Amino acid sequence: MKKAIVLMNMGGPNNLDEVKVFLKNMFNDKYIIGAPQPIRAMIAWLITSKRLHEAKENYSLLGGMSPIVGHTKRLVRRLNRVIDDADVFHVMRYTPPFADEVMKKLVNYDEIYAIPMYPHYSITTTRSSIEDVMKYAKKYNIDKKIKTLDSFYDNENYNKAIVERIKETIKEGEDSKDFELIFSGHGLPQKVVDKGDPYQKHILANVEAAKKELARQGIQFKKIHVAYQSRLGPLEWLRPYLDDKLKEIESKVIIYPISFTVDNSETECELDIEYKEVADELGIKDYRVAKAPNHNQYFMDAIIEMYNNLSNKN
Repeated sequence: MKKAIVLMNMGGPNNLDEVKVFLKNMFNDKYIIGAPQPIRAMIAWLITSKRLHEAKENYSLLGGMSPIVGHTKRLVRRLNRVIDDADVFHVMRYTPPFADEVMKKLVNYDEIYAIPMYPHYSITTTRSSIEDVMKYAKKYNIDKKIKTLDSFYDNENYNKAIVERIKETIKEGEDSKDFELIFSGHGLPQKVVDKGDPYQKHILANVEAAKKELARQGIQFKKIHVAYQSRLGPLEWLRPYLDDKLKEIESKVIIYPISFTVDNSETECELDIEYKEVADELGIKDYRVAKAPNHNQYFMDAIIEMYNNLSNKN
């Protein structure tokens, strides 16, 4: 019995030449830009043209590629070393390796477990990735072999990974009660949530689960907040916006990127660099950003648990 685990994520440029590919594919996704074709393609072209230069500059600061590339490959390698009854692959939505390429490799597998790297369900992430994988799975007649899941924000090991990453930002001898903690979620247009997307509910439930794990471990903060980053365009997005929330911070703050399981440009450029500049301008004395789970052992345990749960389902 040949089994495969496929980790699904949004992706990011493997090099500067792929920045255009990434932007074009993302903004041509019907779940990101809801306009019909060919209008959506025109909008994607306009946004890509407008953002390309700045995006390339940002990725240049990160070494010419998205951090998600190396972190994901490392996660896959480590999982392949510890999982002995399945082979682990990854597929990206907007950059290589694309679903067509990966599904083609899996034609001789008997069971395929597609696990989203998005902890919270949204049509813009989870649904988009699952539909993309299933489209190419059908092309190779392996769609009936695939099992997947919608979310895992309430997984205990996953929340332990979050707390581990938060703890890593606090140096020996420091008191967590001197810091405020902001769980920063990737923004989403308010109209998407108003139509029934559960993303925000999942974010808030995840924050509560993480707070319980912090309390269980006896870790206290001066205050704990939720905010949203990465808004784009003139639409109303989920509030409070992170730049507004930073105005409430007294002196020391730790940001945890609650939407992401793997570090990427939104964590290592937007949070680490751009929002650090905002914090400096606001006079925040100590601004820190926690790492995403990446290949943290608790996160790997969570993935293995999800795989086992899926494989045990009839």
